[in-house]
Amino acid sequence: MIAAMERVLVEERSGGVALVTLNRPEALNALDDELLAALHGAFRGGFGDARAVVLTGAGRAFSTGADLKARASMDEERWRAHHESLRAAFAAVRDCPLPTVAAVEGFALAGGLELALCCDLVVAAHDAQLGLPEVSRGIMPGAGGTKVLPRIVGVSRAKDLIFTGRRLDAATAAEWGLVARVVEPGAATAAALELASQIADNAPLALGAAKRSLDGGDELDSYWSCIGTDDQREGIRAFVERREPRFRGA
Repeated sequence: MIAAMERVLVEERSGGVALVTLNRPEALNALDDELLAALHGAFRGGFGDARAVVLTGAGRAFSTGADLKARASMDEERWRAHHESLRAAFAAVRDCPLPTVAAVEGFALAGGLELALCCDLVVAAHDAQLGLPEVSRGIMPGAGGTKVLPRIVGVSRAKDLIFTGRRLDAATAAEWGLVARVVEPGAATAAALELASQIADNAPLALGAAKRSLDGGDELDSYWSCIGTDDQREGIRAFVERREPRFRGA
């Protein structure tokens, strides 16, 4: 166990993977102030020797988004403060230098789906439901959904999902490119951990460089940051010697 907080649990798993669990199952992991603060702290604090991170939710849902019951009593000033906390926590997940995998069981709705899309990859159970229903509540996605979603699925499909507020099943979400892998119900976290472990077997510096480039960084700068490193030399040497490489992240 790396850290334990009431709203977020962080565990060190085998294979160089950290498991982060949203831990408010009685509220379907709705994002209240305490959970957001814990999530922000976990991702800004780092994950020790881990080389990849899995983000999941306890109980029957990944997350149903912002806590609307709490928001019902907020004035505009309080709402703004809460939303800034939400955006800061999401930025911490999005800016994580390690590869991240969201494991979705049950619902990933509204801010819950936006949070999953802060991760590099999404693994979803076959019976999961994903959607951005904010317009049915008089608001709109406000944590990156209107910017990230069109880049993944295209503008037309993004407008379809956001304007209707409808939910997608995991198979359709995979067809659209929202989900990387679909697995049996109850198996999303295990499958995400296995995927993250496969990722973590690779060279940490190269993974970080590839992630920066994929997220909009300069490709050539990212490429050259790998050249001349111990890991680059080890990778080539292991290939020549026909053995598995031993990467050290240096």
